[in-house]
Amino acid sequence: MKRRRFANVWDAIELSRSAAANMKARAEMMNAIRESVAAWDVTQAAAAKRLGLTQPRMNDLLQGRINKFSLDALINLATRAGLSVRVQIARTAA
Repeated sequence: MKRRRFANVWDAIELSRSAAANMKARAEMMNAIRESVAAWDVTQAAAAKRLGLTQPRMNDLLQGRINKFSLDALINLATRAGLSVRVQIARTAA
């Protein structure tokens, strides 16, 4: 059996490059939001209110339940968290 190496876990488990790219972007954004929320040093309920979420939805975010959040939803949450969102496009190696 030949072993393959991947740049990250999403490249290994997603069926397409586009799905892997979407998951990488979602994971990166989710981590940035979680770090911002942690820096606020407030309760989950207070953080949820600040982000316009319910407390159970906030818990999903903090627990890293990535499949419960679309990229659009995470962009909206990131801006509410005071983050600046920028998309970088680059050509892949041939």
